[in-house]
Amino acid sequence: MKKLLLLFFLFALSATMYQAEAQDTIRGTVVDDTNVPIADAYIYSKSGDTHCHSDALGGFELNGSSVGDTITVSFLGFETQEFVTTTTDYKRPKKITLQPAIFTLEQVSVSNALRAVNTVTDIDLSISPVSSSQEVLRTVPGLFIAQHAGGGKAEQIFLRGFDIDHGTDIAITVDGMPVNMVSHAHGQGYADLHFVIPETVEKVDFAKGPYYTEQGNFTTAGYVDFRTKDRLNNSLFGVEVGQFNTLRTLGMFDLLGDDPNHSAYVATEYTQTDGPFESSQNFTRLNVMGKYSVNLNNGDRLSLLLSHFQSEWDASGQIPQRLVDNGTITRFGAVDDTEGGQTSRTNAAVTYSHNIDKNTFVQANAFYSAYDFELFSNFTFFLEDSENGDQIRQFEDRRIFGMKTAVFNESTLGSADLLSQVGVGIRYDDVNDNELARTLNRRTTLEQLAFGNVDETNLFSYADAQLDFGDFRINAGIRLDAFNHNYNDGLIVAYSNISEQAAIVSPKLNFVYNPNPQLQVFLKTGKGFHSNDTRVVVAQAAEEILPAAYGADLGIVWKPTPRVWISPALWYLYLEQEFVYVGDAAVVEPSGKTTRQGADLSVRVQLGDYLFLSGDVNYTHARSTEDPEGENFIPLAPDLTSVGRLSYQNPNGFSTSLQYRYVKDRPANEDNSIVAEGYFVTDWNATYSFIRVSLGLVVENLFDVDWNEAQFATESQLKNETAAVEELHFTPGVPFFVRGRVMYKF
Repeated sequence: MKKLLLLFFLFALSATMYQAEAQDTIRGTVVDDTNVPIADAYIYSKSGDTHCHSDALGGFELNGSSVGDTITVSFLGFETQEFVTTTTDYKRPKKITLQPAIFTLEQVSVSNALRAVNTVTDIDLSISPVSSSQEVLRTVPGLFIAQHAGGGKAEQIFLRGFDIDHGTDIAITVDGMPVNMVSHAHGQGYADLHFVIPETVEKVDFAKGPYYTEQGNFTTAGYVDFRTKDRLNNSLFGVEVGQFNTLRTLGMFDLLGDDPNHSAYVATEYTQTDGPFESSQNFTRLNVMGKYSVNLNNGDRLSLLLSHFQSEWDASGQIPQRLVDNGTITRFGAVDDTEGGQTSRTNAAVTYSHNIDKNTFVQANAFYSAYDFELFSNFTFFLEDSENGDQIRQFEDRRIFGMKTAVFNESTLGSADLLSQVGVGIRYDDVNDNELARTLNRRTTLEQLAFGNVDETNLFSYADAQLDFGDFRINAGIRLDAFNHNYNDGLIVAYSNISEQAAIVSPKLNFVYNPNPQLQVFLKTGKGFHSNDTRVVVAQAAEEILPAAYGADLGIVWKPTPRVWISPALWYLYLEQEFVYVGDAAVVEPSGKTTRQGADLSVRVQLGDYLFLSGDVNYTHARSTEDPEGENFIPLAPDLTSVGRLSYQNPNGFSTSLQYRYVKDRPANEDNSIVAEGYFVTDWNATYSFIRVSLGLVVENLFDVDWNEAQFATESQLKNETAAVEELHFTPGVPFFVRGRVMYKF
């Protein structure tokens, strides 16, 4: 009898313990009102002071709660939802559907995510949606751009003391598809984002520094991933007209309506403008994009994207300061107005997410791009050829293939939650007729300086683990990249196919402390790299072709009050070699080892129910470590930049925004004897929406200041000059520029 009582007691005790354990964890998913998963939603128990975040598929697992606890679920742009737990919540997965709401900073929680800082772009997109490809890039705090070729060429990018040129030190992707072009005719890492229709962008995932295992080539200053919408809330058609014969039309058409599991839409954009220059830019651009997404019965998700982009333009080029000073030409004049070009890109991308079990899922994506590029430029006028001039042509015809697969798993290791991912991938670039030639009037080829075919392959794998101890998280990862470079030189009579291989290992180690939804403290460390042009690699016999970057960031994300969001950070970056191919001259320009250190500050404040204030200030001290003091400046590296915005959004339909951007004077050459002029430019916009119609007005350069958008220290010679002159050459920034727009939703 005693044995039976003892067995009964042990059985009851074990059952009670099992029930307690079972009632300790709530599992489920967070979705929006169209059944699309919401990643990084904040889920926490008020009574138990425990919290977690939804994963990429909206799944979550909240430990440490019990029946009767109040659970809060919040996410930016949605109404915060609360529920009191019942026994049922611990027995079966719970589905939480969040409803859209007018944005407030109170919806924002500080998470323990390694990229919590990029919440700032979600805030900015909610307050001031972008409407141009340039504005898309400017959503990244501290990132500045300059356009200097008639609107068609990729923008010059500046970030963290880098003159990144067109993408050498920042990795840019769209839905996981790379934008940067390796071994490009106009320079390494060339990243033309103009194939993205800005109204299709739903989220901007960005981070600064080389600290993220899944990010590879070019991720030294940081990375940006633009994620397009899976579905439209409504269809729309819009027209925008402005000064300088500017016209833009936009159409976005929902194809499947309110189907909760299927969505499809088509978007198209056409833009033309003559620009403010005395010689018309004759700029045109056409974008077409289609996207289809489906939620499968087993919880899997599939998305297919197709897009095409093409653009043509003329350009007045960069003009020398001396001609403007002596009155020979105006700021919007030209020395050689036969510059310009054309480019196109066609993309196909597929993304698939598959649930293996409740703790494991797979994400895979594959892409194909067909791309061509032709650019005519003249930087030195008559320095090299006093008779025909120095016009050059850069051309290439490219195909890109690639795929990446990553497995994500949630488990436990002792008392800690373990989040791990392992990924593998490949990228292959097939570049034909990669050419640099001296030309005359965009018609006659005078001399081929470089001509050949490039085949470049990047194989990579990585492993990443995050140990979550509740308030404290440790992230460690390692990445392996292997490159195979092949170049077939078409200027050599005998067949010549040169091949070189190289590999690099990039470790990462990061720490995050997140005691509550108001504070995160982070320390990030890691190694990254940027590759060099294949033509340089084979010429240098694989010496120093994968220079590494070593960095560290220390900062916080803090909400001292529900309507104030602050993120300061201190950072350091050491680069082994700034050694890249300069496509404008077909030469290698190694600039040696460099160091950069600085401070970033981002602030977002909700001053009232509808009034928002935002500001970013970024300081950098950038120097070469191998040159004497006073001759060790890094040309065009910005040392102080700032952006600020005051926005008003009324739910009755009226919104307006006043924004400035500021860049301090900076060295244009190594000894600072030539200075690139800083600028302070203010833009304003206003929109009024009623029923289905939206009316908007945009004013760029509200106070009509003279400013230089792109600037270079350049040696040039005019036809009537007997000697070359090195001085500042620049492309003027847009003057006072008004555009009006009408949008109709249906």
